[in-house]
Amino acid sequence: MENVATAQVLTAAEKKAARVRKFIFFAAGMAGLLFGLDQGVISGALPFISKEWGLSSSAQEWVVSSMMVGAATGAIVASFLAANIGRKKSLMIGAALFIVGSLGSGMAINADMLIGFRLILGLSVGIASYTAPLYLAEMADKDSRGSVISGYQLMVTVGILAAFLSDTAFSYTGNWRMMLMVIAIPAVILILTVVTLPDSPRWLAAKGRFDEASKVLNSLHGNAKMAADELSDIKETLKVKQAGWALFKANKNVRRAVFLGVLLQAMQQFTGFNVIMYYSPKVLSLAGFASTEQQMIGTVINGIVFVLATFIAVFTVDKSGRKPALKIGFGVMAVAMAIEGACMVLISGGNPAPWVGYVAATMTLFFIAGFAMSAGPIVWVLCSEIQPLKSREFGIACSTMTNWITCAIVGATFLTLIDTLGSSMTFWLYAVLNAVFIGLTLAYVPETKNVSLEQIEKNLMDGKKLRDIGC
Repeated sequence: MENVATAQVLTAAEKKAARVRKFIFFAAGMAGLLFGLDQGVISGALPFISKEWGLSSSAQEWVVSSMMVGAATGAIVASFLAANIGRKKSLMIGAALFIVGSLGSGMAINADMLIGFRLILGLSVGIASYTAPLYLAEMADKDSRGSVISGYQLMVTVGILAAFLSDTAFSYTGNWRMMLMVIAIPAVILILTVVTLPDSPRWLAAKGRFDEASKVLNSLHGNAKMAADELSDIKETLKVKQAGWALFKANKNVRRAVFLGVLLQAMQQFTGFNVIMYYSPKVLSLAGFASTEQQMIGTVINGIVFVLATFIAVFTVDKSGRKPALKIGFGVMAVAMAIEGACMVLISGGNPAPWVGYVAATMTLFFIAGFAMSAGPIVWVLCSEIQPLKSREFGIACSTMTNWITCAIVGATFLTLIDTLGSSMTFWLYAVLNAVFIGLTLAYVPETKNVSLEQIEKNLMDGKKLRDIGC
C-alpha cells in the first residue's frame, strides 16, 4: 500500500510539474507573439505611410530596416541583461520598450520620428528574440526542447497573422496609426504573465544560487532525483573557469559553436523570407495583383499558411529531427524562388496569361511553408542548444545580432535589387542561396534531438566535428 501511495504522490507531483511547464512555455511564448506582430504589421502599414508622406523606395527601406538595426543592438543589450539580472526581468524590460515603441510609432508626425520609434521597437524585439528561446531551452527537458522552442516560433507566426488581420481591418479606412498602436496590447499581457515566472535554473546556478535552482528544477520535474541529477550536470558545466568573451578567446571549441550560430542565423535570413513578410503587398503587385484589397487578402493568406506550416515543425522536430527538416525546407524554398523568378520574366514581358500571376502567388505560399517548417523555428532551436553554458549569453548574442543585421541587409536592399537587377534576377538570386544552404547544412549542422544541453556541450568541448556534436 505504501508503494502505491508513493506512486500516486509522484504522479500528482509530475502532473503539477507538467502544468507549471505549460504555463511557463505559454507566458514566454508571448514574447514570440510580440516579435511576430512587429514583423507583420509594417507590411500592411507601409503602403499607406508611403502614400501619405510620399516616401521614396530608399525611405521605405529605412522605415522597414530601422527595426532590424534596433534589434541587432537589442541582442547585445539582452546578453548583458540576461547574464546580470536574469532571463525573466529581461523579458519584462523588452515588453515595456515594446509598448513605448508601438505607441510612439503610431503617433509619429514624420518619417524620422517613425524611424526613431521603430528603433525602440527593434530594441525590444531584439531583447525578446534573444531572451525567449534561451529561457525556453533552459526550462525544457531534452525530449521536448525542440517542440517547445518551435512553439515559440509558432507564436511568432500567430503574431504575424494577427498583424496581417489587423492591418486588413484598418486598411479599409487607411488608418495606419491604429495598425501600429494596437499591437501594444499583447505587451501589457506579457508583462503581467512573465512577472509570475521562475527564473532559469541554469542562470540561478551560474550565480551560485543552487537552492533556488533546485527548487525550480523540482517544480519543473516533480521528481526529486531527476532534479538533483540535472543540477549535478549543470554544476559540472560550471567548472569551466572562464566565461563569455574570455572563454571565446581562449577556447577554439567555443569559437566553433559561435561560428555555427552565426552561420545558421545568416542562412535563415538570406533565404529571403523577410522579403516576403515585409514587402508582401509589393511582391503580390509584382505578381499582377494590383488592388489594395487583393494585396491585403493575399497577405492574410500568406500569414495563415505560415501558421499552419509551423505546426509541422512543432510536431516533428523532436521526432524526425532538425537536420532533415532544414534540408527539405531549403530545397522547397530554392524551387519556389526559381519558379517565382520565371513567372516574373513572363509578367515583365507584358500581357501574361492569368495563370502566371496565380502560379507566382502559389510559389510564395510554397516558399512560406518551406521556411515555416524548417529554417524559421529550427535555427532558433539549434542556436539555443549549441552554446556552452559559461558562454551561452555571449554566443546567443552573436547569433541573434547576426540574425538582425542580415535581416536589415535583406530589408534594406530588396527594393533596390528589384530596381537594379529586376524582379526575376532578384528571386533567382535567393533561389541560388537556398540551394547553397543545403550543402552548408550537410557540412556543418548537427542533429541534436533528444540530447541534453550538457551532452551537446561535452561533445563540443571534446573536439567533435560540428555536425557530430549531437551524437
